[in-house]
Amino acid sequence: MQEVSKVDLPEKDTPGHEVSSEEILSKAAPCFQGLPVAMTVCDQDGRIVWMNDKSIQMFAKRGGRELIGKSLFDCHGERSGKILRDLLVGQKANCYTIEKAGIKKMIYQAPWYDGDRFGGLVEIVFEVPFDMPHFQR
Repeated sequence: MQEVSKVDLPEKDTPGHEVSSEEILSKAAPCFQGLPVAMTVCDQDGRIVWMNDKSIQMFAKRGGRELIGKSLFDCHGERSGKILRDLLVGQKANCYTIEKAGIKKMIYQAPWYDGDRFGGLVEIVFEVPFDMPHFQR
């Protein structure tokens, strides 16, 4: 795994250079590749624009890396498609757990922004123990 000590981006006020979300993602992506979480990023229209290795592996049976550029709505049924549309239109977050093949997973979907401009959604999926402690603080 590539070691990343810092993300080297131009300063915001560098004359003649505005940092784009694509540039930030390309620089930050190595930080997300080795994490034990699946990360999938879509644009404001629901088109998948980036997946980390864990996400590609998790969705291998559905096409893996070939899903990049495809619509989320092609991968979801009517019920979940409506939820995704509501998240995109309302720029809202959504969080829930699932159990599949004896594994419990946390699903977190949230809007991402390029400055003040809504960019789309990021979905983060990770395994959680069935007996995960919960603390009141």
